[in-house]
Amino acid sequence: MAGTPLGEPGSAQHIVHLVSTGTASSRADLVRELGLAASTVSLRVQELVDAGLLTESGEGASRGGRRPRLLRVASHGGVAVAADLGSHHARLGVVDLGGTVSDAVDLPHDITAGPESAVDWLCGQVDRLVARQREEGRTVRALGVAFPGPVQPGTGRVLSPSRMPGWHRYALRDVLAERLGFPVTVDNDATMMAVGEHRVARPELDHLVVVKAGRGIGSGVISAGRPHDGANGSAGDISHVRVDAAGDRPCSCGNIGCLETVASGAALIRELALHGVEVSDTSDLLRLVADGDPRATTLVRTAGRHIGTVLSVVVNFFNPQAVALGGVLATAEPLVAAVRGVLYERCLPLATADLEITTTVTGVDAGLLGAGLTALRKHLPTTPAALPGPAPEPARAPQEESAPA
Repeated sequence: MAGTPLGEPGSAQHIVHLVSTGTASSRADLVRELGLAASTVSLRVQELVDAGLLTESGEGASRGGRRPRLLRVASHGGVAVAADLGSHHARLGVVDLGGTVSDAVDLPHDITAGPESAVDWLCGQVDRLVARQREEGRTVRALGVAFPGPVQPGTGRVLSPSRMPGWHRYALRDVLAERLGFPVTVDNDATMMAVGEHRVARPELDHLVVVKAGRGIGSGVISAGRPHDGANGSAGDISHVRVDAAGDRPCSCGNIGCLETVASGAALIRELALHGVEVSDTSDLLRLVADGDPRATTLVRTAGRHIGTVLSVVVNFFNPQAVALGGVLATAEPLVAAVRGVLYERCLPLATADLEITTTVTGVDAGLLGAGLTALRKHLPTTPAALPGPAPEPARAPQEESAPA
């Protein structure tokens, strides 16, 4: 069986996932998928129906016996509010158990100004969305946040984000939970993008790399069907890998010659300004590319080659089944084509023999989906402990990292 990122096989989370993805549409399907006794599956399904997470109605096609009753995720079984934060903008919305996004909105906000003002602003936006869900009779189970920087696994604490003074060691999850009065999860934005793409668009893949290319650059990793955070939450941080073309350019991380200095949206905007072309943001840059501006197109294509150079090491080392490019820069075909070309040029033939190199299917909602579905997974009202069978082991509390010398 592939990795089960939604809890132990047969858990409440796992059963809801199988139904929401269409893998199982009846109790008989669940018996075949889970390998459990029909009586055990029936009891667990009834618990989920009673909890309002699943509904059972109608009749499916007969396979030689009585017609099965069809299982569906309850439309009002619970939702999560999700926030996909960028350094200067945020996308917020509501995610249900079936992986559908609603009430999504893009808003400007500068979180580099510090955590206190960002928390005040975010809580105001979340309160607005929660009030709307209650008016529609939907229960908000949790908030999921995708944050543009490393997040310590298990604690929701922000660690050493570049370009964001005041955020280091900030306990964002706990602060938000105390302010809002309901459960909160906080994870890295690129990792949440990978989770959203995997859960909704590519659940059949066990090994996936999703790149977020926008104002900054990051990547999320799905390994053995599960998100891989690494020891301290920095797994997938390709932005600060050194590339020869960057020379001695100073980076926001304090090092020199990082990928971010030559391939991020911010770097491309700075480069255009040096040539007398002023653009306000990455979207303006991409409009120049769409209009065929030769300088902007060349910069974007070159950025794609730099990204591909770093990813070639990742592909050779990790051997994923797919590399999916997301973020605003991934809407530029010259960049995508350049990444693809470098990967086929530099990677081992065995690593690229069956490799899919493409753009994300979930698009701008990938981060929302990942954050929202992760929050729902962790905070379903019916837990494995409330159902027959073994409960998953409690997560080990991560060790605090030592203060820098």
